[in-house]
Amino acid sequence: MRQSIMDAPGKIRFLDVPVAPPAPDEVQIRVRQIGICGSDIHVWHGHHPFTPYPVIQGHEFMGVVAAVGAAVVDPPAIGANVTALPQIVCGTCNPCRKGRFNICENLKVRGFQADGCGREFYNVPADRLVPLPEAFSLDQGAFVEPVAVAVHACSRAGDLSGRNVVVLGAGTIGNLIAQVAKARGAGSVLITDVAPHRLEVARRSGVDHAADVRRTTLADAARGAFGPAGFDLAFEAAGAEASLASAVAAIEKGGTILIVGVYGKPPTVDMAVVGEHEVVLAGSMMYWKEDWLEAVRLLDGKIDIRPLVSRHFDFADWSDAYRYIDSNGAEIMKVMVDVG
Repeated sequence: MRQSIMDAPGKIRFLDVPVAPPAPDEVQIRVRQIGICGSDIHVWHGHHPFTPYPVIQGHEFMGVVAAVGAAVVDPPAIGANVTALPQIVCGTCNPCRKGRFNICENLKVRGFQADGCGREFYNVPADRLVPLPEAFSLDQGAFVEPVAVAVHACSRAGDLSGRNVVVLGAGTIGNLIAQVAKARGAGSVLITDVAPHRLEVARRSGVDHAADVRRTTLADAARGAFGPAGFDLAFEAAGAEASLASAVAAIEKGGTILIVGVYGKPPTVDMAVVGEHEVVLAGSMMYWKEDWLEAVRLLDGKIDIRPLVSRHFDFADWSDAYRYIDSNGAEIMKVMVDVG
């Protein structure tokens, strides 16, 4: 089979290697399509602090069942559409024992600290498998992982029914958070960014309001979107200090800000305002399996990912996909790699 390997930042090569049979508790997946995310791009540039080289990348994907280990209980059908969670957890630390394996003290993620799905055949533990509808497109299947990120973030915020919501950052994750919030009953959603293309994609995705914060402040954009009602919930998905600061300053007293973005350096936050306004700052890290199952349900008719798919590249051209992303910046959203 063909297998990709990133030997060092900016250097991907392909090998022909034997297909390893699945272990007794594993399922073998024939990988069909892989999505590239922002963290993958950090690895390409050598800026991911927790990824050693060489590494087989890939954690957003769709494939079909090719073989099943002998000890798998209730085995999936050969040829069934599937994807799989990428976390490797210890199961013994305090978070794991409390059922919060997404924040395992010894967490490893396939594609980063362990080898991922960048190969034609990929063996995963059966308990990580997520079944997909027969009618799912390859794009839908490869989007389950990022939609699960959005589902988990929205779950951290509690009941969204009728609430006015702000999403700061209109990249793929911000767009999906906005769509999930609407699907979960949010009254009105405002998304902000500095890239006109991303804001246009948000509008085409059905987001209620989109504002370019180079041309207006968050406070003014919120007044235009929500009137005097304001907003008491924000998702910071830009990973930018200025974005977080604007949310702290503009949110209703007692409001909640969920941190989803990844920051290149620690941001400065006006903790005097946070304290005096009783603003809740909370984090959101990856997902649970329940979030993946909910993501599948939402992708089956409630979430529109078509405006987010920018381009497909062949498996052998993975390096070209990264160069395309580097060259086009904020003019693209999600790039896919077609494996077979």
